[in-house]
Amino acid sequence: MPNKVLILFAHPLFEKSNANGVLVRHIPDSPNITFHDLYQEYPDFDIDMKREQELLYNHNIIIWHHPMYWYSCPPLLKQWIDIVLEHGWAYGKEGFALKGKLLLQAITTGGRRENYSPTGRDGFTIPQLLEPFCQTAKVCNMHYLPPFVVHGTHSMTEEGYEKNGKLYGQVLEYLVDNTIDPGEMAGFHYFNDWFKTKNG
Repeated sequence: MPNKVLILFAHPLFEKSNANGVLVRHIPDSPNITFHDLYQEYPDFDIDMKREQELLYNHNIIIWHHPMYWYSCPPLLKQWIDIVLEHGWAYGKEGFALKGKLLLQAITTGGRRENYSPTGRDGFTIPQLLEPFCQTAKVCNMHYLPPFVVHGTHSMTEEGYEKNGKLYGQVLEYLVDNTIDPGEMAGFHYFNDWFKTKNG
């Protein structure tokens, strides 16, 4: 059976993002992939909790696709997390609705990869900065995968955008068609790097 992938996309200025425009354009047209644009669905931030919970329930791989906003996510995705991941449903003594599901973040950032290191300009690695999201997944009994990251979007060429868009499409097809073992990814900082070992 194919996996069901839910892409929760959150970009407040999507129309101005060349990188994300290309990534979204390369999402495969598949009955097993649901693309859900949060800013399009909830421009007033009035999130339908039950609808979102039903979407989560019907998919087994969840992707939070967003740009890095001040070392975190855009505000609507944060509100989504606060509202949708309800105590007694997503976590707590009786909250097991998300148990065993996989969570992947697909991130774009203007900074180059070397900036995100103890000796780089930003001082921390991407996984270190995303630790609160990882912990959120753990509390909800989900498996947090290393993030898929597109670096250097501010200085990227059209060829670079296209290359990353194609890679994202290949990743999504792989997620649908294959059994994903989170344990295989131990030691990899980025999903991109692990994926290369599968598609060298």
